[in-house]
Amino acid sequence: MENTVSKSNVRLPTAKPSMLLCFSHLRWSFVHQRPQHLLTLASKAKNIIYYEEPIFEEIPQAFMRSNDVSPTIRVVTPILPLGTGQPDADAVQRRFLNLIVASTPQDRLTTWYYTPMALRFSDHLSCDVCVYDCMDELSAFKDAPPELVEMERELLTRADVVFTGGQSLYEAKRSLHRAIFPFPSSIDFTHFHQARGPGEDAVDQQQIPHPRVGYFGVIDERLDVDLVAKAALAMPDVHFIMIGPVVKIDPAGLPVAANLHWLGGKDYADLPQYLRHWDAGWMPFALNAATRYISPTKTPEFLAAGVPLVSTAIVDVVRTYGAEGLVDIVDADDVEFKLRSLLAQPRDQLLRNVDAYLIDMSWEKTWFAMAGHIQHARSTKNVLPFRRSA
Repeated sequence: MENTVSKSNVRLPTAKPSMLLCFSHLRWSFVHQRPQHLLTLASKAKNIIYYEEPIFEEIPQAFMRSNDVSPTIRVVTPILPLGTGQPDADAVQRRFLNLIVASTPQDRLTTWYYTPMALRFSDHLSCDVCVYDCMDELSAFKDAPPELVEMERELLTRADVVFTGGQSLYEAKRSLHRAIFPFPSSIDFTHFHQARGPGEDAVDQQQIPHPRVGYFGVIDERLDVDLVAKAALAMPDVHFIMIGPVVKIDPAGLPVAANLHWLGGKDYADLPQYLRHWDAGWMPFALNAATRYISPTKTPEFLAAGVPLVSTAIVDVVRTYGAEGLVDIVDADDVEFKLRSLLAQPRDQLLRNVDAYLIDMSWEKTWFAMAGHIQHARSTKNVLPFRRSA
């Protein structure tokens, strides 16, 4: 298959000699979460190339779309013609990848995988350290590729160090790698702490009456929409605000009620403006294969914002925040009782305990610990200096 790549598409940051090449199934511009937090911190010492999954468009030839989101972070997205088959897509991306590596001066290359599926076109790369940040159990997600499990096995044999997005995920995979470490979701405390102070309400929720119970995050198969509908029906005096992009499920299938407000996705920077005007928060996750190993980043974010919180029985939430009495655990039978109890309490009742629990949590601390494991893996790998692949 023919492809075109303009010079502007291969001009990559050269300010630092080390490069971290990240392969991700998540768009950088999607929801601001673990990859953005960690790689932004990593970019203080490395050039970051964030390689996204392809987008298919009505174009005659493939090309790379690139976007500098900072002086040391470049997002690269392959744009492929509609109808491109998997073998051709892999071949084009392999050539794009070779061009990226060859065009970027560096003395060290770190490969960082969020998706094992990227091995289809990157398995030829030589690097001085390979990281697998296993953020979720992707094989349990809706529409997961059938070959994902086998590709993950291959990635685990290649990776020099593996991180997991939570304790449960670590326990499920710890026997699969010699150097695997749990790193549950952390918190940008300063950002969400803004919600505890005064400020104007967001325009699109100004007219929504109180009391308000809010949720923010991706709205997909992990959300228990039946529980959302049941709670809205049982509590007509309470208004439920649901923030987040709808993916992999039909928006037309979301429940509708006068006290249920689907406001769509919001910028990360704007979240405190919404949260400061919520009376309580909830995480109505379904209990299914897709949620068995999740460690929701929004848990500490709700708490840092000073929003009292209930959650369904997600294992990593129950073991930590639930066990500490910081989050009430609910199910379909008692969600109304526990939400009303939470709304009757002072909003700041648990803030002292919350702050004591969150004080040692930060993405900076998480990245520092991860970087230590990466350096150890590099120092013990005993490889020759990095060479570009042919």
